[in-house]
Order: sequence, then structure tokens, then C-alpha cells
Amino acid sequence: MNFPEGLFSDGWSFGAFLPLAIVWLWCVRTAPWRRLADTTQLHVWLGSIVVLMLIWSMKAGVKPGLDLHLLGATALTLMFGRQLAILGLSVVMAAVTLNGAAGWAPYALNILVTAVFPCLAAHALLRIVERYLPANFFCYIFCAAFFGAAIAVVSTGWLASLVLWLAGVYTAEMLVNDYLPYYTLLGFAEAWLNGAAITLMVIYYPDWVGSFDDRRYFFKR
Repeated sequence: MNFPEGLFSDGWSFGAFLPLAIVWLWCVRTAPWRRLADTTQLHVWLGSIVVLMLIWSMKAGVKPGLDLHLLGATALTLMFGRQLAILGLSVVMAAVTLNGAAGWAPYALNILVTAVFPCLAAHALLRIVERYLPANFFCYIFCAAFFGAAIAVVSTGWLASLVLWLAGVYTAEMLVNDYLPYYTLLGFAEAWLNGAAITLMVIYYPDWVGSFDDRRYFFKR
């Protein structure tokens, strides 16, 4: 999932920095920075980044650009919102790249595929759950946290495969047969871990999950 050096042409690698700069500008301007003014919330955000650095460093793969690892994008989005999640994952990707697990040239492309897209997907699904499903605790956990994580990971795998195919790195047949099926398994793993983590935080540390409103799910009239 992390693209290394030499996989893409300069057009793909450096062309991705413009849209990434626009996304970063939007995140910086609209992120809920006041929340991080709380020392506890800041520590949780920074701690989540460190944990994801370790998770992203543990990957499996057989060919360049075809690595698999857990994302954690849905959990971070539900906890801090899409803007702070994208900025946090950008730091995670910088650390992973500095460690040699990804390339600096495709850094922007890596961020767009493995951070921006899954965070926006997780946020969109949360909005769908809030708008169309009952204000029920189990709807939040199973639909937004559990299935949201699975959908984010699987759709990210499809996007990464599409990018690799459009760039001429691998054939569509090879990606469909030898790469994408593993995302189904990864989706189940992400869903269980994400659902369990969000459930525990909602029960013991509800202030850590910014998208969870106990007045909506527990004390509604």
C-alpha cells in the first residue's frame, strides 16, 4: 500500500503534490484546533500517531507497491475528524518514509491514497449513518466503526490498484487476481480491531471519540 521510489514516473509522483497542498491547506484552515488545546486530547492525538507509526511499519507484501498493512484511518477520523486525521496520517507517512518503508518522491501520492481517501470515505459513511439510520449505539459501532473501517480499507485497496494500473506499473489481471483478494481479509481484520477500539474508548473514554455524542445515542428523548 506504500509506494516506494522508482515505481511511478515524475508526472505521477510530483503531480500529486499540488492536490495534496490544497488538501493540507483546507485541513489547516478548517481543523478543530481548539480541541487540541486540551492537553489530554493533544496527548491522545499524538499517541494515536505513534501507535499508527508502529502499525504501518508492520506490513506484508511480495512486490514493490503491493504491501498490505492496517490503516487506522477510520478510528482516527471518528476520534478527531477528517482534517486532524489526515494531518496525523501525513505525519505517520513521513515517519514511515523516513524509516525506508516508502519513497519521498511518491510521498504525496501515498498520502492521497492511504490517508486522504480513507479519511474522507470514513467521514462520508459516518454522515450517512447519522442521517439515514436510527440514533442507536449499535448502529454507530457496527455501521460507522466496524463496517466503516472495512469499507475504507477495501476501497483504498481498489484505489491503489487503479493508480498502479493507470500508471502502467502492473496489469489489471495481476492486480485483480493476486492483490485485491487479500484486501477482503485485511478489511475483516481492520473492522474487528477498529470496532473493538472504538467500543472500548466510547465506554471508558468517550471524550476521546469526538464523533460520538452520548446525548444522541444514550439520552435522546
